Amino acid sequence: MHKNTSPQSRKPVLVDLALQGGGAHGAFTWGVLDRLLEEEWLTFDGISGTSAGAMNAAVMASGHAHGGADGAKAALEDFWKLVSDGAKFSPMKRSIMDIMSGQWTLDNSPMYRAAEMMTQVFSPYDLNPSGKNPLSDILAKTVDFECLATAPIRLFITATNVRTGSGRVFRNAEITPDVLLASGCLPTMFQSVEIDGEFYWDGGYSGNPTITPLVRECQSRDTILVQINPIVREAIPKTARDISNRLNEISFNAPLLKELRMIALLHQCADADSGEGGQWARMRMHRIATDRVTELDSSSKMITEWKFLCGLRDEGRRTAELFLQTHGDSLGVRSSLDLNAMLEVQ
Repeated sequence: MHKNTSPQSRKPVLVDLALQGGGAHGAFTWGVLDRLLEEEWLTFDGISGTSAGAMNAAVMASGHAHGGADGAKAALEDFWKLVSDGAKFSPMKRSIMDIMSGQWTLDNSPMYRAAEMMTQVFSPYDLNPSGKNPLSDILAKTVDFECLATAPIRLFITATNVRTGSGRVFRNAEITPDVLLASGCLPTMFQSVEIDGEFYWDGGYSGNPTITPLVRECQSRDTILVQINPIVREAIPKTARDISNRLNEISFNAPLLKELRMIALLHQCADADSGEGGQWARMRMHRIATDRVTELDSSSKMITEWKFLCGLRDEGRRTAELFLQTHGDSLGVRSSLDLNAMLEVQ
């Protein structure tokens, strides 16, 4: 366990968390949360999560309600171990060459390539007519949904309405296994999820994650964004697969960037003492991210080998540790994320 980087007398700071989605890359977020939960001076007010971020949020809040920080840490490890165990017999495995060279990719996996090609021709309604999602049973084992309704940590889970294209944010008492599955429902892999007569896809299309409820409904003035979806890539994609993957990254980042730019603008022109604009102007933003995720290819989001997940967890812990050492003193005082850069025209 890392040594606590903060003085024992540190005044408590109320923080919100904003957790992005990204498949197995969400294990990086697991590591970040695992490290932050060790800081007794941090109190978690609200968590906004999408897709894998939604899973992490619900598991953490449920575990925390039952056993505090230690309960949350244990619940997160249980969830990711079950994800790994559940995929042990999946036909989509790394190639022998990639295993021998230590490459974390499925690009050379015949079954992954075949599945990718099939999604271009067949829909999930053809390939998975029962609509079964293996995460359903895992969530039932690791999240106490009745407890979430009254859990002290406020949850905001985003899913995208297929009919309207708009995002819906589900709060504690509304959260069910279907809500979490809807938040992570990639249209090419799973059937849309029906909730209250409407059908939903992945929340990343409308908010990855959604910042607005953290500003409007939480007392905290500090939001820590845990980012696993790269905003900038220097290399120009040229293959059909790389172009498709980059388009997905851009579309999944667009709603978040819009909200961050709004916060930046309101920081410059809004009266912090008045109205909703003042609420946004008072928000202090922080970000935890790593180049390690940017270096991984998109197919690795489907890799659930325990060694891979633990490696991402360890990178999350390392990055959170560095954040605490570098920006811990900014929490409760000032933004550590350069919001003015969000307004620069590239």
